[in-house]
Amino acid sequence: MIVQPEKDIANLFLAWSGNESDSIQPIAASGSPRKYFRIQFGDRSVIGAYNPDLKENEAFISFTKHFRAAGLPVPEILASEDKKGIYLLSDLGSRDLFEMIMARKSLDDIPDELYQQLAASVRMLPHFQITGGKGLDYNMCYPRSVFDQQSMLWDMNYFKYYILKTAGITFNEQLLENDFQRFAEFLCQAGNEHFMYRDFQSRNVMIKDEKPYFIDYQGGRKGPLQYDLASFLYQVKARFPEEVREQLIEEYLEELAKVNTVDRDVFMKYFYPFVYLRLFQVLGSYGFRGLFEKRPHFAESLEPAMAVLARLLNAHPLEPDLTELKSTLRKLTQSSKYLPVHHQKSDLSVGISSFSYKAGLPDDPSGNGGGFIFDCRALPNPGRLEKYREQTGRDKEVIDYLKRYREVDKFLFNIFEICDSAVENYIERGFKNLSINFGCTGGQHRSVYCADKLAEHLANKYVIHINLHHREQKITENRKASHE
Repeated sequence: MIVQPEKDIANLFLAWSGNESDSIQPIAASGSPRKYFRIQFGDRSVIGAYNPDLKENEAFISFTKHFRAAGLPVPEILASEDKKGIYLLSDLGSRDLFEMIMARKSLDDIPDELYQQLAASVRMLPHFQITGGKGLDYNMCYPRSVFDQQSMLWDMNYFKYYILKTAGITFNEQLLENDFQRFAEFLCQAGNEHFMYRDFQSRNVMIKDEKPYFIDYQGGRKGPLQYDLASFLYQVKARFPEEVREQLIEEYLEELAKVNTVDRDVFMKYFYPFVYLRLFQVLGSYGFRGLFEKRPHFAESLEPAMAVLARLLNAHPLEPDLTELKSTLRKLTQSSKYLPVHHQKSDLSVGISSFSYKAGLPDDPSGNGGGFIFDCRALPNPGRLEKYREQTGRDKEVIDYLKRYREVDKFLFNIFEICDSAVENYIERGFKNLSINFGCTGGQHRSVYCADKLAEHLANKYVIHINLHHREQKITENRKASHE
């Protein structure tokens, strides 16, 4: 069966509503192959979804109907065409909890409004785990109905193959496998009789009418209570202060006691070990999607994830009998492969520009005669579509369009590697200027987007001067390193 997601979703909407939509706009892709569209009709909107994994769709639709019947805040399934992998959902808006977290002024700044949303989210978690777990058809779980020892070992080996074996560190593989087995056996003692969300994190919490709503639980199964709370509190880019994590643990345990008997000491005995397991899974995912699929967002997340792991090793050491695992993790967090590359401040100035090939190549004001020029014309061109003609690579709709294409990710990943190498070499040799240019047909969409992404990448990684110039848009900005 040939599936055309946008066209098929439009037809499903017509069959459900009896009317043509006013517009169907793609929503930026995530790490999965699922595709989402916002469908406008009058002053209302719904979400159209496509997922080629039909078994995963069955789990999501079944869980959603069950959770809504239990009074839990999840979207409503409006219509579905199971064989094509498409369905319609109520629209929870575009504001998620992660956006609120990243908008705070500093890492230590947790405004009251943000804390209230964090607390509301962790207080809702026990209701999914206990109330939502009752009567749930676990036969619908995919790919596995229980988060058991086998599942844990899969996550540990994901970590081993996509992180440890790429890091250039030495370890005894047999001793490490023995420790993995012992660690999994220990974690299984925590129990697995309640619903485990599996990916309970702030990107999956939508804020609508100042209340949290929850999505992306299709990977759920029976499992331990600790795992979901660990996922939420140790989300890598959230970077919560330790005292806030401790407060939110108490919020969770207080709410959990209302719906289930809980022994706080027993819960905490297993909590931090599950933080390690979750980090193994997250790091394995970053390694696979970032290093092998060449997706910049995931590759750039490796360094902060390693920092979280290093702090965890110091604050909450692993069980003392896991000697090889502890030694391997220490080597990993000290390896230059994934250590942050925030050099001491240098005098290097990096000029990044976008331009139109039709208007000629850009000048190099440094007097060095030029630098890198990257041709963006092989990338998908939003300028060919009428709705993007007047926009630029800085507009959300164009950004979302370009994020949908894997070839854009791979293009940027390769450029980041080339430019990182040049920047580090120039810093080491004491050079003053580096020129990097992105060209496309009109200097409006693709080149602007790529220049902005590189500027953001370098500002997050190095203490250097960045001059960003979008020639055809007549925009010039000076960027400071985000960690200066």
